[in-house]
Amino acid sequence: QVQPVESGGGLVQAGGSLRLTCAASGRTFSGYFVGWFRQAPGKDREFVAHIRWSEGGEFYADAVKGRFTISGDNAKNTVHLQMNSLKVEDTGVYYCAALRSGSWNRAYWGQGTQVTVSS
Repeated sequence: QVQPVESGGGLVQAGGSLRLTCAASGRTFSGYFVGWFRQAPGKDREFVAHIRWSEGGEFYADAVKGRFTISGDNAKNTVHLQMNSLKVEDTGVYYCAALRSGSWNRAYWGQGTQVTVSS
């Protein structure tokens, strides 16, 4: 099974940028959907974006469309989430997940990385 491992979180001012990385441990992302989710304090986890590793194709939540870009690096077996024009409301723990099929509840999840956007 694949185990996602996130990195790249941190503290940034509103309007700034961060790039998160999700690395595959154990096996490759081949055949998986790889997604990013986030959870703000006191709120439910919410979908941010996903990519189909083998076939390509990306999908974004409306809240991040036009500001965030998800991409895959085949050579390094990693998925990146480039986050630009960050807002205070983007603050939260960002999780990477890898899914073969079905509901994201059945995915393999990483431990998360904290993103804090200050005003």
